[in-house]
Amino acid sequence: MSVRLSGPPRRRGRPRFDRALLLRRARRVLRELGLTRAELSLVLLDDEGIAELNRRYRGREGPTDVLSFSLLEGRHAEFRGPLLGDVVIGIDTAARSAADRGVSLDEELLRLLVHGVLHLLGHDHQEVAEARRMRAAERRLLARLAA
Repeated sequence: MSVRLSGPPRRRGRPRFDRALLLRRARRVLRELGLTRAELSLVLLDDEGIAELNRRYRGREGPTDVLSFSLLEGRHAEFRGPLLGDVVIGIDTAARSAADRGVSLDEELLRLLVHGVLHLLGHDHQEVAEARRMRAAERRLLARLAA
């Protein structure tokens, strides 16, 4: 199992987080999901970078907190090897959400990581029933990670 973490772009005043903790947590998420042979790409972008991806791939303007690009489905999925896909987190948006929710940035990054990985595995929240199932899966996984 491997996790590759890239970003965020260097900038003064960038929100601080524990990079080593995020990597350990990402590996633990994969382990808890039984994905011990999987590879995960985790990317942290600023508002500008994630807003561009949000516009290009979702047709939505502005930054968002997390985007997932799964390699488990779609064209050429059979050639993906162990790579699950990319989870892209907007670090600036995550920092604002953490402040609004009264949690640390490290805790918000974990929540977004779990959400993003579940998307890679096919979970969605477009329909009410799907959203309930995904939220329940998030709660279960976060509880296991807290234990």
